Amino acid sequence: MTLPPTRWELAGEDNRGYGVHFADSVARGVDVDGEARFVDAMAARGSRILDVGSGMGRVSAALRARGHDVVATEPDADLRAQSLATYPDLPVLPHQALALDPDEVGTFDVVTLVGNVMIFLGEGTERRVLERVRDLLRPDGRAVLGFHLTAVKAGSRTYPADELVADAEASGLRVVHRFGSYELHEPVDDYAVWVLARA
Repeated sequence: MTLPPTRWELAGEDNRGYGVHFADSVARGVDVDGEARFVDAMAARGSRILDVGSGMGRVSAALRARGHDVVATEPDADLRAQSLATYPDLPVLPHQALALDPDEVGTFDVVTLVGNVMIFLGEGTERRVLERVRDLLRPDGRAVLGFHLTAVKAGSRTYPADELVADAEASGLRVVHRFGSYELHEPVDDYAVWVLARA
């Protein structure tokens, strides 16, 4: 199957500072674990978690440190290299979301697509990705999505809340929660954290 290029991939050099920024933050001891704390709080001990678009590895590494069985996947070679440099014990698959086959990787208690993954997907693939997320979830599993609702960087898209809800419902998912942050603030206009489950 030929996969469309992601918006992240098409943006090329315009996004190269992302991994370096977070690696520097980790090295300086900055707290970068907000997403991981959120997922850890909703997951049973030792949950099987898939981190789609794991970037430079910070969320996957933090969840592994909390005792979860984590599968990280990141299609960008530079970000995988940054992840290896920062977290050498964290294996990372080189797949984008649509290349993840449940028959090969199994199913998960939690699937995360945080760090604006949803607004950097390939053009027109949002529903297909959400369908794949549904298929990767165990029957009682949940997905966590976090992204800016408006374009924030080169190549990203605007993805309004009502469009995400419609795409989720069309993909066999339902919205369980919507927050304005990983600290459970009320919904806001420019950022959303979603918890989805199978419909």
